[in-house]
Amino acid sequence: MLYWIVRFIASVVSKLLFRLEAKGVENIPKVGGFILASNHTSYLDPIVLSSACPRKLNFMARHDLFYSPLFSWLISKVGAFPVKRDSPDLSALKEAMRRLKNGNGLLLFPEGTRQVNGVSLSEPQPGIGFLAAKVNVPVIPAFVKGSVKALPKGAKCIRAGKISVYFGKPRSF
Repeated sequence: MLYWIVRFIASVVSKLLFRLEAKGVENIPKVGGFILASNHTSYLDPIVLSSACPRKLNFMARHDLFYSPLFSWLISKVGAFPVKRDSPDLSALKEAMRRLKNGNGLLLFPEGTRQVNGVSLSEPQPGIGFLAAKVNVPVIPAFVKGSVKALPKGAKCIRAGKISVYFGKPRSF
């Protein structure tokens, strides 16, 4: 229930502040597990992607976000679970597989971190291909445009501006 309340508030704020626009929403499966694989340029990306996606999303989030008890409680309640990024994290992979097998959507950022300048891409991590093949779920490519201008890496405040989310056609592995 908390997910939908937070999502509603985030959607209203995103539409007012960022004029959030979503294209390709019809590419999100109506039922069953799926992986949403997106670029990542800003802390706003999980918020705008969940606001634009018609289905509930789960999130793999870096483990140090769970150090604060209050923030850990909040992000856990909205579907996040920790992952250690510096080494293969078997418990995070098992949790991701469990959620996908239960028919949930899982948001992943293939590069594992935010892009430094919002333009160039880093090497993708191997987890998405492994999960998609192991659980046999489609991967929906997504692209967020404009979030890097609204809240770039290192910024102290959010700037209003246009943010668009594009959902591509499902890919199977």
